[in-house]
Amino acid sequence: MATTGTTTPTAPRARHEGSRRKPLIVRHRTSPRGRRSPLLTALTSIVLLYSLVPLLWLVINATKSQEGLFHSFGLWFAGDFSLWSNVRETFTYNGGIFTRWLLNTLLYVVVGAGGATVLAALGGYGLAKFFFPGKRLVFVLVLGAVAVPSTALAVPTFLMFARMGLTDTPWSIIIPSLVSPFGLYLMWTFATEAIPRELLESARVDGAGEFRTFFRIGLPLLGPGIVTVLLFNVVATWNNYFLPLIMLKNPDWYPLTLGLNRWAAQAHTAGAQAVFNLVITGSLLMILPLIAAFLLLQRYWQSGLAAGSVKG
Repeated sequence: MATTGTTTPTAPRARHEGSRRKPLIVRHRTSPRGRRSPLLTALTSIVLLYSLVPLLWLVINATKSQEGLFHSFGLWFAGDFSLWSNVRETFTYNGGIFTRWLLNTLLYVVVGAGGATVLAALGGYGLAKFFFPGKRLVFVLVLGAVAVPSTALAVPTFLMFARMGLTDTPWSIIIPSLVSPFGLYLMWTFATEAIPRELLESARVDGAGEFRTFFRIGLPLLGPGIVTVLLFNVVATWNNYFLPLIMLKNPDWYPLTLGLNRWAAQAHTAGAQAVFNLVITGSLLMILPLIAAFLLLQRYWQSGLAAGSVKG
């Protein structure tokens, strides 16, 4: 009872005093990572302008006629809106050769870039999940192949294909496009992190063969990496210019890059017609599939780059 009498009066007093205390004000300091850097913002804006201004120039000038290109400001529209007539004339000029060049480019991309992606996925999976003598040497060779620019290999490739009689044929573009050292390296690093070894061991214990294990377990997990490698290969093959330049003579096998360059060169040929409006319109039509592919597959290739860069 004595203990109860001594503690009872102090409890309300303690609560009353606690209620009169000033609230504690906690001030959060701004993290250095949250601050905006004026220099970084300026550099990013410059890079953004450098990337968007050429595209804006291309879109604007594709709406101009041949005369409007030389009598108007480059970054603003002319009085005559000729986009639809330019598109129609691009597909009908010179017997519709632009359509043939477009189909050739699609052929090189589907067979060449698609085949390179399949080979990179198979090779990267095998190099990541199997151990064999000389694996370190293969790794060094792949890195060395990535460091060699493709233009340095163009002339030796031409001499080799000339001896085999494959120049001026689609195979002279498709076969070199099947080799993608960077795609192989990216799939190698991605497969190392994306596919747990325990899943493969479980599948093998259950009696699944290596090909079944790859297609049922490995391939779904490699989806983001495959999309990333596919986009890189598609862009490289779609924009390939130097290899077709030295390999092809027949205009019927030209890709879009070489065909549009031939149209642009007509302005410097005696008696030929300058068709700069068709060159600009054709260039705009050429980049539209690439833009659509990047926008539609954005979430896949971004995650593929992030995951592939962890090991590398």
